[in-house]
Amino acid sequence: MNSSGPTLLGFDVIWIGSILAGMAAMAVMFAVYAAVTIRDPMQKRVKALNERREQLKAGLIGQSAKKRASLVRKSETTDKMRDALSSLKVLQDSQVADIQQKLAQAGIRKKELAIVIITLRAVLPIVLGGIAALMVYGINYFPEWGGMKRLMFFAAFVLGGYKGPELWITNKSKKRTDAIRKGLPDALDLLVICAEAGLTVDAAFNRVAKELGRAYPELGDEFALTAIELSFLSERRQAFENLAYRVNLDAVKGVTTTMVQTERYGTPLASALRVLSAEFRNERMMRAEEKAARLPAIMTVPLILFILPVLFIAILGPAACSIADAFSHGGPTKTGG
Repeated sequence: MNSSGPTLLGFDVIWIGSILAGMAAMAVMFAVYAAVTIRDPMQKRVKALNERREQLKAGLIGQSAKKRASLVRKSETTDKMRDALSSLKVLQDSQVADIQQKLAQAGIRKKELAIVIITLRAVLPIVLGGIAALMVYGINYFPEWGGMKRLMFFAAFVLGGYKGPELWITNKSKKRTDAIRKGLPDALDLLVICAEAGLTVDAAFNRVAKELGRAYPELGDEFALTAIELSFLSERRQAFENLAYRVNLDAVKGVTTTMVQTERYGTPLASALRVLSAEFRNERMMRAEEKAARLPAIMTVPLILFILPVLFIAILGPAACSIADAFSHGGPTKTGG
């Protein structure tokens, strides 16, 4: 690919600028679409909760093993992937369990997708690496690139294929955890009110899930699922442990520990939840103050790179233009002797 335009570090500036402009246009179109499209945040979650309720019913009151097996049957494609990975000696039970927990923390309930993620981590580096090798070595799409730049391009594709699925799950889990953290103090306040009103624990969780389902759909989803498991599981402690398993948040683990202790020892639930709610609100305020304190340091680089140059151009630009016009039209003056 020959280019006659300006280059920066070996790259065509016009080509890079065109790609960035296209990405910016696509981002603007996606933002407009997301702004004008109104979706119900609870629709998919209600469907998943109903499926979980049916599974728990089948496991507790199902009369035939055939019916229970039909509800928990595995995908044939997933089984084939598992067999292929097992034959290659690359599938470990600890790895599958770790991916399943990350999927649960990201809000994905299907555990069989862990096999798909592991398969993608094994296949995508080969596919993307083959495409990159074909581009830089096969068809020589970038003839002006040297050996090191070609190697870096190939390594970036291989590394992106290997880390891409894991980064996607981690990013999705982090966003879900942040959303749950924001609504947890309000949820604990509502739990205190429900406990003082005389509701049972499962009824209180269900009520809080309904009240906070619109404002905090992720937290409402977890509380509704916990309420369902409290109603159907034989051990109520398992429902609270499942909540701590699905949410990667120390505050939620503290709440589940408190709920287990109140179930075991009969301690007052409202007072314990009130103390936890106050602690979480103080923690949220301290986190906001910390972000506000970091703001001047974070704004230093954008201020130097983007704001000050524009300010200097706006202030000194007219004066520079006037001086340039004066020197271009006036010319040097001659004096006679």
